[in-house]
Amino acid sequence: MPTDQHVERFFEVLIHGDRPGARRIVADLERQGNTPDTLMSDLFWPAYELMERLFRNDQLTQLSYRLATRLLRVLVDQAALALEPGARLGRRVFAVCGPNDADELGAQMAVDLLEAGGFDVTYAGGAIPADEILGFVHEERPDVLLMFASAPSDLPEIRGMIDHLREINACPNLQVVVGGGVFNRADGLAEEIGADLWASDPFELVHSMTHEPERRAEPTQRTVGRTRQVRQSSSGRRAA
Repeated sequence: MPTDQHVERFFEVLIHGDRPGARRIVADLERQGNTPDTLMSDLFWPAYELMERLFRNDQLTQLSYRLATRLLRVLVDQAALALEPGARLGRRVFAVCGPNDADELGAQMAVDLLEAGGFDVTYAGGAIPADEILGFVHEERPDVLLMFASAPSDLPEIRGMIDHLREINACPNLQVVVGGGVFNRADGLAEEIGADLWASDPFELVHSMTHEPERRAEPTQRTVGRTRQVRQSSSGRRAA
């Protein structure tokens, strides 16, 4: 199993764009018997979280961050090809994410593991207009809408889509799932905006989605975001 020392060494080669060095670390761990899902959980994901935290705190340059994310994405792709596929669950997931590199890479690890876990996944990536996401959901009727976000700026659009889906109730059986850094940094945020399910990392996400397919937010949780917006708007009119 990869140790903290492996993660630190791996992180260093990533931020320097050392492609042969990164491949050597992965190959050495594979020779020690580490499976692709172990590499994902104990090497790739910790390194990803570390680079995200440092970049968010201005402790990592844009160049180092880009070198690391591009190289890690290649390695994730290669590991995903070797994941052992599980029995199909008959649940269809439509996954989207925020527009930046962090969202794309984190969501990619999640959808690779979901697919290996038996889900049928359609992944659109980031920067998709909300109306197109909603249109796809209404037309294709997936079982799950999965949205990844790392930045607070993504929240109004996610909240708006959830509110829209609840208001018109066109897909009453849809499970709305969220994940990503912004939800990890704010306890209760996912519940507040009306998500049915959330998780702190892709591995918890796969477990929760596999074992809690019927979980839905309470009606009061689904309206808390709208209620807060109405109250703020009303307060603003009174102040005016």
